[in-house]
Amino acid sequence: MGEQAKRQERRNWIGKTIASYLHDGDLVNLGIGLPTLVANYIPPEIEITIQSENGIVGMGPAADPDNIDPDVTNAGGQPMTLLTGAAIFDTALSFAMIRGGHLDATVLGALEVDQEGNLANWMIPGVWVPGMGGAMDLTVGAGRVIVATDHVTKRGKPKLLRRCQLPLTAVGEVDLIVTDLGVFKVLGDGLQLIKLSPWGTRENILANTDAEVRFD
Repeated sequence: MGEQAKRQERRNWIGKTIASYLHDGDLVNLGIGLPTLVANYIPPEIEITIQSENGIVGMGPAADPDNIDPDVTNAGGQPMTLLTGAAIFDTALSFAMIRGGHLDATVLGALEVDQEGNLANWMIPGVWVPGMGGAMDLTVGAGRVIVATDHVTKRGKPKLLRRCQLPLTAVGEVDLIVTDLGVFKVLGDGLQLIKLSPWGTRENILANTDAEVRFD
C-alpha cells in the first residue's frame, strides 16, 4: 500500500469513528475537508441529518465519480449527493440555523487544538487565506464541537497542544478530538484518551502530543 493510500485509510478511520459518536436524530454540520468523510459512514441503524453551511439540509455521501451533479456540492465545492427530503436554501437561512442554536453537533478540522478546548483552524500568520468561513459561528452555535484532524502536521509537529499558538477560532468550545491515533475527550486541564486507533499506542501518543494526556 502506497503512502497516499495509507494516509487515506487513516483519514477514513477518523470519519467512520466520528460517525459512530453521533446520536440518532442529530442535525450535524460537517466542515470542509476531512470532516466531510463522516457522511460516508453514518450507521444505517440511526438517522442523522447533515447540514452544509452553503445551504443544504439532508446531504448524503460523496457523489459517485460517474454520476456527479455539478450543482450539488458541499461547502468545500466537492460533489455530494442529496437524500430524499433534502432542502436547499440560501446562506442567510443556513447561518440563521447555525447561529440560532439548531445544530446538535459540528465536525471541524484543525490547525491546532488544545487541552482547554480552544481551536485554531482559520489562519497561519503570513499565509494568505480566503477567509475565516463559518467556523466561528459553528463552534458557538452547535451543541457539541468535534474536531477531526491528523495527529501531527505534515512536518511531524504535534497538533494537540497545551495551548494553541495560532490565532483562535474559538475559546473553550471543543468537546471531542478524533485523530489517526485515537479519540480524546477535552477535560479543560488535559485530554482523556477514550479510544485507541489501530495505529495508536501509549508511546506514540505521548511522543506526538504536546498536551496533558490521561490514559485512565
